[in-house]
Amino acid sequence: MEVNQPKPNNYLALAIISTILCCIVTGIVSIIYSTQVNTKYDAGDYEGAVTASKNAKLWGLIGIIGGIAVWVVVFLIWGVALFSIFNANGNF
Repeated sequence: MEVNQPKPNNYLALAIISTILCCIVTGIVSIIYSTQVNTKYDAGDYEGAVTASKNAKLWGLIGIIGGIAVWVVVFLIWGVALFSIFNANGNF
């Protein structure tokens, strides 16, 4: 008798959020892996489904963390530039 393993999470919501809000490239990679989870699970490849699930989560998180890091750097650069402009004009 074969015991069915639980289907791994496909992290599709994380992949979509990562794609829309943060980083398109890593989000698309995450979407590709997340769609492979169900396909591999239905085909009986449980280990492949688990691997695709882990990769979908990894690439989704990389996209979100990378996107946040880029926005922080952009705001820091703009902040330093504005501070320099105001300081040079003697407004501070």
